[in-house]
Amino acid sequence: MLLVSVSGVRGIVGESLTAEVAARYASAFASVRDASPILVSRDSRPSGDMLRHAVIAGVMETGATVLDAGILPTPTCGLAIRHYRAAGGIQITASHNPAPWNGLKLFDADGAVLSSEQGAAVKEYFDRGMSRHAPWNRIGQVRVPPDILPVHIEAVLDRVRVAEIASQRWHVFLDANGGAGGNLGRQLLEQIGCEVTLHGGEADGHFLHPPEPTPEHLAEVATWVVRNQAMIGFALDPDADRLALIDEQGRCLSEELTLALAVEYRLREDKGPVVINMSTSRLIEEIACQHGCPCYRSAVGEAHVVSRMREVQAVIGGEGNGGVIEPRVGWVRDPFVGIAYILALLTAEQKTLSEMVAQWPQFVMHKTRLPIARSRLEEAYHILTHYFTQARVDSVDGLRLDAEEWWIHLRPSNTEPLVRLIVESPTESQTLQLCQQVKELLAPLIHHNTMSEEVGP
Repeated sequence: MLLVSVSGVRGIVGESLTAEVAARYASAFASVRDASPILVSRDSRPSGDMLRHAVIAGVMETGATVLDAGILPTPTCGLAIRHYRAAGGIQITASHNPAPWNGLKLFDADGAVLSSEQGAAVKEYFDRGMSRHAPWNRIGQVRVPPDILPVHIEAVLDRVRVAEIASQRWHVFLDANGGAGGNLGRQLLEQIGCEVTLHGGEADGHFLHPPEPTPEHLAEVATWVVRNQAMIGFALDPDADRLALIDEQGRCLSEELTLALAVEYRLREDKGPVVINMSTSRLIEEIACQHGCPCYRSAVGEAHVVSRMREVQAVIGGEGNGGVIEPRVGWVRDPFVGIAYILALLTAEQKTLSEMVAQWPQFVMHKTRLPIARSRLEEAYHILTHYFTQARVDSVDGLRLDAEEWWIHLRPSNTEPLVRLIVESPTESQTLQLCQQVKELLAPLIHHNTMSEEVGP
């Protein structure tokens, strides 16, 4: 199945995602932009090189110039678009999906993911075959821009006190897992004064463990953090726009804590609004409240978070999947900002990572995939709202129910053909009990020939 959305396309290479599809979608994007140049980059997946040729051809046939930036982390792609004053950009990536997958992620001239309206226009051009075709003597050209990594590193390091962090001489473990972020991550950590043990640093797309950096996928990596006597472990996803954490004891922490730590540091430096999505932990709201700052929620998806951040002039935002958005660096989830802010916070506190997170209120989140047809979602929402009558209802993105101690979010996935259930409460027993209640209530709507799949705590 080819997943076509306002943010781009994603599919299995050689099946739903082919060179022809990639070229057509790139051509549709460049036709809608109707300006030049278009920056093209990719993550490290081996299929990315084939798709790169197709994407470049699709852009060139519209008459637009291509800036071929090679392998880049997704946040670096966004920054490069602004730095080189491109009209937009295409990052060839399937983010955290398994190796057979790849896709195209589309960016505006400001380095942010396309808005829903802009993405819908590209999708219409693609669906209706409306792309522009330049004559033989106006075909676009290809240029290779200078290395953008030093620009990204400088933008991040400008936001922290490097000398203070460097004085700690910390040993840090970085798991790049064969993705696009190893080189940038290593350089950043070395320039911030850390000794770095880099795992899976070759950007070859050969994943050493499943690509999504969730605790269950990082169990073996966690042992290496302890074995190397590192004070912290950082883990990236393949396109390096998400950051997971492993503490000095070898415990894999929830990705929700990445954003929490970054928000804590940012609000100590400068008060202001915070924006998170509907599926992000309540802990972020607690931290913002402690600093006397408002916290707003948006629909799930980077574009929605960024739009809300701009609307309320947020100083920081992001998503609980390990994605930190710092508008002073870029409008893309940026794990390198997260790395710098977390190290700066631990330096200021003179605490270990485990000590830092232990002082906060504890929340337990559970995420589940439910095999419910999207056509029956409204029925599911009706069942839940009429059962949990004490909860506040929010229908901005699927259904979110908020009670005093817990919340439930049921929504269709933006990136996969399934329905997601997210539940959070102060204890594991309460969270699991709520999950079971929801499953029992929705049992008549569930396809019994398909089992639900657990996707992390």
